[in-house]
Amino acid sequence: MPTTSGIWPQDRADFVDLLHRALDDRDVRDALRADPSGESALRLRARALAAADEIAAAADEEYRVYLAVRATAREPRSSAGSAGSAGSTGWLLLAVLAPSVSAAAGVVLLLIGYGVGLWGLAPEFAASVRTAGWLLTGFAAVTAAAGLLALLVTAVRGQGPRRPRRSTVADAADAEAARQRWRRALLERGLRPYLRRHLPDTPAPDQDPRTVA
Repeated sequence: MPTTSGIWPQDRADFVDLLHRALDDRDVRDALRADPSGESALRLRARALAAADEIAAAADEEYRVYLAVRATAREPRSSAGSAGSAGSTGWLLLAVLAPSVSAAAGVVLLLIGYGVGLWGLAPEFAASVRTAGWLLTGFAAVTAAAGLLALLVTAVRGQGPRRPRRSTVADAADAEAARQRWRRALLERGLRPYLRRHLPDTPAPDQDPRTVA
């Protein structure tokens, strides 16, 4: 879980939004109305903004949870599965093509070798061509068997249990839920108590406000 030393810049907008909400509480508004010039409200707002990190410490636990969940939601999905699938497809393609190409080449060489042999021309060349043809034919048989085995193994693996992967939508929902928990804690334990502690003193009803020090 990440440690924090205040609110991250991208989360300052949440702090400002909650500050405005806290300033709009009835008891806070009533206390600030004692100054019709509005300067007390401006000073209190500026003071809270300057003490943002101090205020946010009251909800530090919820904020650390929110940062951890948000980081998890933003992590790129692993491409290991797709890479493995592409590798399997490549091997299967090779297993299909190799036997057919080898068999075709072997047949051609055998036809050439036996044809040249029938005419009695270049017997050594004919023998070499026939040998190469039989080798290619044998290679085609071996690769065909290997390809069949690869198909069977792939089919068995594909039928195995698969672990369901969380969707991006679910991760985003978790991050938003953690954000809302942090916002509630910041408002209730941080901003509202801070503003109430620093409200300007309200003069007594029978006292002239101009005489208050």
